[in-house]
Amino acid sequence: MPLIVKDWLADHVEVPADLTAEQLAADLVKVGLEEEAIHGAAVTGPLVVGRVLEMTPEPQKNGKTINWCRVDVGPDHNDTEGARGIVCGAHNFAPGDLVAVALPGTVLPGPFPIAARKTYGHVSDGMICSVRELGIGEDQDGILVLTRHGFAEEDLNPGQDAIALLGLGEEVLEINVTPDRGYAFSYRGVAREYAHSTGAKFTDRGLPTGAEPVPTADGFEVQVRDDAPINGVVGCDRFVTRIVRGIDPAAPTPAWMKHRLEGSGMRSISLAVDITNYVMLDLGQPLHAYDLAKVSAPIVVRRATTGERLTTLDDADRTLHAEDLLITDSPAGAGSRVLSLAGVMGGASSEISGTTADVLIEAAHFDPITVARTARRHKLPTEGAKRWERGVDPLLAPVAAQRAVELLVDLGGGTADAAVGDLDDTAGTTPQKAIALKVTEPTRLSGVEYTPEQVRSTLEEIGATVTEASASVEPVETLLVTPPSWRPDLTGPADLVEEVVRIQGYDQVPSVLPAAPGGRGLTAEQRTRRSVARALAEAGFVETLSYPFVGTPEYDALGLPADDPRRVSLRLVNPMADDKPLMRSNLLVTLLDTVRRNVSRGLTDLAVYEIGLVTRPTPGAPAAPTLPGGVRPSDEQLAALAAAVPEQPRRVAGVLTGKRELAGWWGVGRTAGWEDALAAARLVAERARAEVVVVPDPEHLPWHPGRCARLELADGTLVGHAGELHPKVVETLGLPARAAAFEVDLSVLVAAASSEPVAAVPVSAFPAAKEDFAFVVDGGVPAEAVRSAIVAGAGELLEDVALFDVFTGEQVGEGKKSLAYSLRLRAADRTLSAKEVRAVRDAVVESAAEKVGAVLRG
Repeated sequence: MPLIVKDWLADHVEVPADLTAEQLAADLVKVGLEEEAIHGAAVTGPLVVGRVLEMTPEPQKNGKTINWCRVDVGPDHNDTEGARGIVCGAHNFAPGDLVAVALPGTVLPGPFPIAARKTYGHVSDGMICSVRELGIGEDQDGILVLTRHGFAEEDLNPGQDAIALLGLGEEVLEINVTPDRGYAFSYRGVAREYAHSTGAKFTDRGLPTGAEPVPTADGFEVQVRDDAPINGVVGCDRFVTRIVRGIDPAAPTPAWMKHRLEGSGMRSISLAVDITNYVMLDLGQPLHAYDLAKVSAPIVVRRATTGERLTTLDDADRTLHAEDLLITDSPAGAGSRVLSLAGVMGGASSEISGTTADVLIEAAHFDPITVARTARRHKLPTEGAKRWERGVDPLLAPVAAQRAVELLVDLGGGTADAAVGDLDDTAGTTPQKAIALKVTEPTRLSGVEYTPEQVRSTLEEIGATVTEASASVEPVETLLVTPPSWRPDLTGPADLVEEVVRIQGYDQVPSVLPAAPGGRGLTAEQRTRRSVARALAEAGFVETLSYPFVGTPEYDALGLPADDPRRVSLRLVNPMADDKPLMRSNLLVTLLDTVRRNVSRGLTDLAVYEIGLVTRPTPGAPAAPTLPGGVRPSDEQLAALAAAVPEQPRRVAGVLTGKRELAGWWGVGRTAGWEDALAAARLVAERARAEVVVVPDPEHLPWHPGRCARLELADGTLVGHAGELHPKVVETLGLPARAAAFEVDLSVLVAAASSEPVAAVPVSAFPAAKEDFAFVVDGGVPAEAVRSAIVAGAGELLEDVALFDVFTGEQVGEGKKSLAYSLRLRAADRTLSAKEVRAVRDAVVESAAEKVGAVLRG
């Protein structure tokens, strides 16, 4: 986000001398530029200019040599001998140098308070500061010698306030700029918005002044050969070149420019590079400086070819993509050579160095989509790319280039070359199309009464050209509004209405709560979703939210076979991350990644769940048609579009690891198991009011082959799975042993839910009869099957049935197991007789024997 230095803003717009960062934030928020943060003064306390009088090297036992210095810090701060004694470990300065001295009481960034302290056998009465210690750069070469950093010696005096000198006492405002308002990534744009908010006088320094020379025939040759434009838009429609010869390679960046750059969040590098960055921040036009000696004409702007590589300025060797737009040249005998990624980052082969005397300035205009894709593809969100992808004024290039040339001449001692290049595709730099706007439209859309004069004057204030539509057939006045070149976001009447409302003041728009139409509320699915979420939270689960993007490795981690239908995923054309280009086909794959991340941070006792959509494309489904713009698609086109949209069911998934019941003075606790996952899945079905049947599923990864349950509707429709995760999956993901999980299809449950209204069950005042059964069954018979047989036999008098014991051993026979159930019987209108209870008991035994071959254990 842009950082705003007040004195730089004042170059473009009149600001009060006492303007604070808080007031500036309040003024800008009125026009939609929100405050992100206010960064306080970097240094407080007595930081002063000092002159080194004496420097005595003193070798130490540890092999280090320190300097015992006597420094003149002015009559108000010196001791009785006219200086202060300070210990310093750096060696890049000498007697006579002017430096920044932090006296006791100063607080440097960190915070790092300075006090007099005894060290190396001396009392160091302050500290001689480096650039890094002052928080104004990363230079670690040693002490900040002021005369080497753009300050003239005649302007410096011992004792002078160094905080004001270095600009360390100012507050800096950081603002949040929405993606559609790229012009606000410059002081020119922010100053314009400040003027809109306060009425202050604004001077547009981005308009041509007449000082810009016209293109010449001998300008540095540039060719654009974009054979594969994106969406039919050529990647570069303007390319201005200027040359400055004979600059002093050792010329320093002046202190005022360093202060402004560093206050705006940019590091000072070298004069030529700093100037291009300065002009970019000032006007909003990204520039690039080449060492002219390392570039050969002609420059060719083209797309990359297969196998091309580029070492960028960050020393990274990058493999280029066919969509990348490149700046190239053709050295004699070397073929085509890549100089930079257009609009993103330059290459190391032509960078400015300590020997550069002749500079080639590039001020171009690139396609926002091309630059945005390249920046994301190579993970290079550079300052230039941020501006290009939001839209840059196509008329700004020659103005910005001239500004850079003037600064190089003034500060670097160079000479502007008479050769001027300007390859201008007029299709890219002609004014935008005029937009027809009814003067009543702002009032209609906002509910605020705006006069025609207010509408017209506001649009002219933002830089638009406004004329009346001729021969209008409309009953109200219609304006033809041509947006300014720096506002590519203004494309329709609604955009213009937003500008009128924004400039006139959002506070004028009344807050009106729309009346809710009667008879409407949450849908059945919405109510079920909330009920499920509440039930799982009450059961101790924590809801999470994960991105629905996955890659093949995530499916591999679940052990899914190559032909598993869950591997059929929708691939995104422009994914957020290259390693995750697929839309998830199941919910567990992303939830497990959340669990893995928590476990890796030491949180091993987890019970988490997620409710979200998955995408299940049908193999061979037709591709979505490209619909026409500006007209309503036909019914056939809409039907084809609907047919191409993959199924997106809503699912619920949960994972349990570690302790389900924590240990404490009450006991050792209990480890989560497959039964907890199954209980949670059944809870979801219960809250959805759908009856499900639980059967074993011996082969369904990522679950354990012997501890996985399949949940179905009565007609066999799959609802989901629950149980313990496969040991290999647990190992691959680094989860605690015996982790359990469930995933059910909420859309299926909602469709199968009972439509009958929920009826309250009367509470019987009559006593219950309790009966216990222990059935011996084959080891492979599920307990759920035995329970279902009991329910069928007990009939209407059964109030509750619960499994309370499972036993295996010699007493029940090999391959057998004993399942013990407790039944509670009750009638609503009477006390059950012994005969009725006995009849129920006999029916239960008979049903269990008939349905699952159960034998009542003696």
